[in-house]
Amino acid sequence: METANGFIQLANSPKFQFFLLRKLPSAYFSGVRLRALTENTCEVTVPFKWFSQNPFRSTYFACLAMAAELSTGALAMAHVYKRKPAVSMLVVKMEAEYFKKATDVTRFICTNGKEFREAITAALETGQPQVLTARSEGKNPAGELIARFAITWSFKAKAV
Repeated sequence: METANGFIQLANSPKFQFFLLRKLPSAYFSGVRLRALTENTCEVTVPFKWFSQNPFRSTYFACLAMAAELSTGALAMAHVYKRKPAVSMLVVKMEAEYFKKATDVTRFICTNGKEFREAITAALETGQPQVLTARSEGKNPAGELIARFAITWSFKAKAV
């Protein structure tokens, strides 16, 4: 899809770091970084460092949540980018499970791109809001599961 490809090119360029700094400064300063984005998959990392740590010597849960949300949100943004009519998107629910302390880089991957495309297309075709729960799993460099997030997005076609 042409619009998704336009956003993917933008997201995989240095301009996206400026976007993070301007629109999501807490994510930027915590070290949250978009590592890869395709139409179907997004990979985001968050390091364990001074700015992202909690008092228990692991990555603060809110920093993990920012990375998980960005892994789903970037996929959603790719599919709403330059749509006509425009589509608004909003997180309406988030659930998280934590399995292991995050003491290194945590890599979050969301593979719900196809589902985002379908939900956004349905919102445009029907004129009705659509809801989608996307999943993102965070793992450490050893491949151990750190956290699993379920982030529910709502999509609505804007009035022309």
